[in-house]
Amino acid sequence: MDVQSATNAKKSGAAGSAEFPGSDSRKFNYFEPKGRKATHYEDVTLDVQPDPERYLLQDWIINFSDGTPTYSKEWTRAKAADWHKYRAVDQEWEKTHYQRQSTICGTVQNVIENGRRSGAASRFDKSWVKVLADHVGAYKNAEFGLGTSLMQAQRYGFTQMINNAVLTNSSYKLRFSQDLTLCLAEIGLDVDGGIDKDAGKRNWLENPIWQGVRRAVEEIMGSSDYLEQYVAINLVFEPLIGELFRSGFILQMAAAHNDFITPSVVSAAEGDYERNLANTVELVHVLLNDKDYALHNKIVISEWIEKYGKLCIAAAVQLQPIWSQPRVKVASFNEAFEGARNRMKNICAQTGLAPPVAIA
Repeated sequence: MDVQSATNAKKSGAAGSAEFPGSDSRKFNYFEPKGRKATHYEDVTLDVQPDPERYLLQDWIINFSDGTPTYSKEWTRAKAADWHKYRAVDQEWEKTHYQRQSTICGTVQNVIENGRRSGAASRFDKSWVKVLADHVGAYKNAEFGLGTSLMQAQRYGFTQMINNAVLTNSSYKLRFSQDLTLCLAEIGLDVDGGIDKDAGKRNWLENPIWQGVRRAVEEIMGSSDYLEQYVAINLVFEPLIGELFRSGFILQMAAAHNDFITPSVVSAAEGDYERNLANTVELVHVLLNDKDYALHNKIVISEWIEKYGKLCIAAAVQLQPIWSQPRVKVASFNEAFEGARNRMKNICAQTGLAPPVAIA
């Protein structure tokens, strides 16, 4: 075959004109699976989003008016020789995601209904009721903001595998924000005097305690780099602020104030984060071990860690007064904050990155 014929064959869309990993197999497969056999997750996820460098031989069918293609590698500072190498650790796709979300929603609703049926909320300590209204009500805005940020970010990922991981992360955040909203509303029906439904919004917008967290969330939302948003949320914000407040405060303090409902709702978010963290660490591992761009990616991601680490450390310190507001003080901010710092260091160690200077 001459050069011209070979070129025409490569550009042809006719059956049999291109070779794929499974071209010679009785079980045709157009991609290279990570393991010996393709998983169901890989079958329904890989190459759902097209790529001209792989199978879209006619190039992008639709471009933006300025010439920007449907998906562009320039939408993040990170680079990869093969963006299709990444696989989410939880291997979650549409069906399994809906199943898990449905299970969590049902569990949360059962906890709230059973708690109300037993009159649990009427036995809450009064100081704790105010904490729920002011600070759990404020924190739900952070979860909503991060979920909105990830919803926007998932549109810009270069492969369906990356977009799936970012989108499910967004869905978990938005669901948890909704869980907190509904939980507070239903608890308020059984609390003497009710719960101030506007207290959370006021604290989020006006209380100095929450302005550092608000700034961190809005800085993340304002980034135009989808991977910067994803890394900042799961490698920095979550361990330094999210887990600090959820595990270091709510899960520690609630039971001592007769509240067994809120910790059950919050524990679902802790499970969500473990999945999201594993997916993010795997993506960072792929980028930091890329055959062509490993050093470049390490520099870029380290800049993100340092930038948001500084913001989140300052925001976490501003939350300290919350630990003194419940009547029964079974946990201290210093202990919780030290746990958050160690968690951040462990995450950085897993990825081979240096922790932010502020906690090193």
